[in-house]
Amino acid sequence: MSLSPEALRDDLWRLAANHRWTWTPSCRRLLTDLPDFEPRSHPAAIVAALDDAQLEELSADDDFLARLSFEIGDLESVLSDARDPSIAYCSPEFGLTAALPQYAGGLGVLAGDHLKTASDLGLPLAGVGLFYREGVFRQVIEDGQQTEIYNPVVPELVGAFDTGIVVDIPFPGRVVSARVWRLDVGRVPLVLLDTDLESNSEEDRLISDGLYAGSKLHRLCQEMVLGVGGAKALAALGWSIDLHHLNEGHAGFIVLELIDRVIGDIGLAEARERVRSGLVFTTHTPVPAGIDRFDAEIMLPYLHPWAERWGVPVSELWELGADTDEPATFNMAALCLRSARAANGVSQLHGEVSRELFAGVGIGDEIGFVTNGVHARTWTADHFQELFDQTLGDGWAQGETEAWQRVDAIDDDALLKARRRSSEHLARMVHGWTGETLDPDSLIIGFARRFAPYKRATLVLRRPDVLDELLGDDTRPVHFLFAGKAHPLDGPGKGLLAEVIRAASAELAHGRLTFIPDYDMDMAHALVQGTDLWLNNPIRPREASGTSGEKAVLNGVLNCSVLDGWWAEMFDGWNGWEIAQSAAADPETRDLEEATAMLETIRSIAAEYHAARPAFLGRIRYAWRTLGPRVTSARMLQDYQARIYDRV
Repeated sequence: MSLSPEALRDDLWRLAANHRWTWTPSCRRLLTDLPDFEPRSHPAAIVAALDDAQLEELSADDDFLARLSFEIGDLESVLSDARDPSIAYCSPEFGLTAALPQYAGGLGVLAGDHLKTASDLGLPLAGVGLFYREGVFRQVIEDGQQTEIYNPVVPELVGAFDTGIVVDIPFPGRVVSARVWRLDVGRVPLVLLDTDLESNSEEDRLISDGLYAGSKLHRLCQEMVLGVGGAKALAALGWSIDLHHLNEGHAGFIVLELIDRVIGDIGLAEARERVRSGLVFTTHTPVPAGIDRFDAEIMLPYLHPWAERWGVPVSELWELGADTDEPATFNMAALCLRSARAANGVSQLHGEVSRELFAGVGIGDEIGFVTNGVHARTWTADHFQELFDQTLGDGWAQGETEAWQRVDAIDDDALLKARRRSSEHLARMVHGWTGETLDPDSLIIGFARRFAPYKRATLVLRRPDVLDELLGDDTRPVHFLFAGKAHPLDGPGKGLLAEVIRAASAELAHGRLTFIPDYDMDMAHALVQGTDLWLNNPIRPREASGTSGEKAVLNGVLNCSVLDGWWAEMFDGWNGWEIAQSAAADPETRDLEEATAMLETIRSIAAEYHAARPAFLGRIRYAWRTLGPRVTSARMLQDYQARIYDRV
């Protein structure tokens, strides 16, 4: 077998630039075996940096070439039946891998899982977003406080392909241009817009600089590029899109561009009805504060050009997004709801909350739900994937109930060995990240998510007396691992993070409460795979869905959670634990009571874990049987097809 260095680089680039490697273990291992590979590096950057000597050495390695040939053939087989997209999934962020920092948290990771699943299922779908030149911030802890640093992201070094297309977006008194990049996610294309063009002003070049960065006006400009520019990009690529799926309201301005294409002489009302049939909207927030709103001073200049073009009063456009509680505010979720054929929340409980929250907005009282899921092949440890493939068949990753009913065929020894492998890997990673020691035999409890006040990262600290006793127990050791970032402008969130950091170095921690800095998708993999118990204690019902606990399920990690989000509909009394909810109206009393209930529950879990390991393993198998078929994004996307896509 032989391959010229040039052909070798081309083949490696094809593998690195298609993000199917993020959920294909053999391909990922091939790419990480490349010379000079560094953690957190994107394989495309590693391929680009290979010198002639390294390529010559690889081209003489028959074993490497055989592996490469297999992966190229596998990728070509997947791509052989790819179709032009007819569904556009529009989102402000997409989390595909830590090496591509175009996501801030759960919304982006969910969007990435949506694209990966669409590829698996052969759904003709394309993602639409922005390309952020500064990506998302890296977290640095200085003097116990979070600070942020940003590293430039070079499109070509993360597998992006310049389509050669530039679209123009009408702004007040000017036109903003955006370059169209394409990333591949298996069969699915991801289209990202970037305003860093010389033809734009210095200010406009920075529109797509950072995710959720800057002022309200900056955010509005980003959403104009995402919505209007995204629709223009899809048309310029020659794709006939029948359905636009808006993942939150950030892409809502797509409504204006779609109306503009059909309005002609038929008038705004009829044009809206024509557009409505091809729009669906997913809301992810259970509280008003989570919705993008713009006041008239900011918004009206951006509506006037459309009103003048269509010959209608600007007040008619304002009514499309007028907030029912604050009529002088333009509400992006209201714009989407009034324009969409169908809408959904992201869990059964969140659907109920959303119907109440948006009761006065268009189809608000008709909001349904599709509970979020996670991409199984992305989040399940490689060794568990191998175990499941051998024992359950490959249908487990697609959420097939019959496959998950075969978990009793995994005996105690095999299950213990797999769980031990995960916890030992996590212990090594924790030592590398922090220098601290993690005993793999401890009951390892994970809490990793955005540090927002409603998620109550410090709830476990509300009863220091009980926590001190729990962490100081050498006969039934427990170790808490905390990770997460606060938004750079979220002062209260940063305060909670600092409180956890202080607690980790306090005497009551007994060396068994650790904060791990700079949380990202790579760290999330190690945590949801290597912990024993996943903790979630938001203020109910403010967790729209949450997905980290679903990732944990797939790895034999049990959940202990408030009955909120996905857990409210899937907990059955035995497949994990409930944190009892307080009936107190006073927030301080509520938090104290729920902290006490949580710590006492953890105490009983620790006793079971250390004294009755077979019973604990029985819980894991039971959780797999009852939750495995329900937590995958394959189930989620099939629900979208049945309840939303196929009904439009």
